[in-house]
Amino acid sequence: WRIPFLLGGVFGLMSVYLRRLLHETPVFAELQLRKALAEEVPLKAVLRDHRGAVALSMLMTWLLSAGIIVVILMTPTILQTIYGFPAATALKANSLAIVFLSVGCIAAGALADRFGAGWVFLLGSAGLLVSSWTFYHILGSHPEVLFPLYAVTGLFVGTIGAVPYVMVKAFPPMVRFSGLSFSYNLAYAIFGGLTPMVVTFMLKSSPMGPAWYVAILCGLGMAIGVFLLTRKR
Repeated sequence: WRIPFLLGGVFGLMSVYLRRLLHETPVFAELQLRKALAEEVPLKAVLRDHRGAVALSMLMTWLLSAGIIVVILMTPTILQTIYGFPAATALKANSLAIVFLSVGCIAAGALADRFGAGWVFLLGSAGLLVSSWTFYHILGSHPEVLFPLYAVTGLFVGTIGAVPYVMVKAFPPMVRFSGLSFSYNLAYAIFGGLTPMVVTFMLKSSPMGPAWYVAILCGLGMAIGVFLLTRKR
C-alpha cells in the first residue's frame, strides 16, 4: 500500500516542476492585461450574477457523482448481496465497466465538441436508462449477460464526460474557477453523501432500487439535454 503513496509523491513533484513551465491560457492572459479580473470576492459575484450557472452545474454534478457512485462503486456489492455473484466475478465485471466508462467519457467529450453537449446528454442519458434498467432487471434470471450488459451500462455512464464541457462554458473567465469549484464541491458533498443512503433505503423495498435511482438521473440528464438544445437555438 505504500507504493501508490510513493508514486503520488513523485508525480506531485513532477507536477510542481511542470507547472513552472506552463503559461496561462490566452483568455486569462488577456483578462490580466485588461485588468478585467473580478476585484471583489469572486464567490460573491458568482452567487449574485450567475445563480443559473450554479444551479445547472450542481445538477450536472449530481448526475456525475451519483452515476459513478451507483453504477461503479455500489454495484459490485449489490451483485454479491442481491444477485449472488462471487466477489471475484463482480470485481472483474466492474473492472470491465470502468474500462468502458473511460471510453465513454472520451467519446462524450469528443461528441460534445462536434455536435453539442445537448445531444450528448439527451441520447446518452436515454441509452443509460435502457441499459441500466435492462441490467438490473434481467440479471437475476440471466447471469450470463453480466459482463456485456455491465460494459454497455458503463459506456453510457461515460456521458458524464460532457459535464466539464458544459460547466466550463457556464461561467465567464473572470469567475470561472470560483463558480466551478463552488458548484462542484457543494453538489458533490450533498448528492455524493446522500446517494448511498437513498439507494440503500430503496433496496429495502425492491432489488430494482438502484435502477429506479439511475432512471431519475437519466430523466435529469435528458432534461438537461433538452435545456441545452433549447438554449442553443
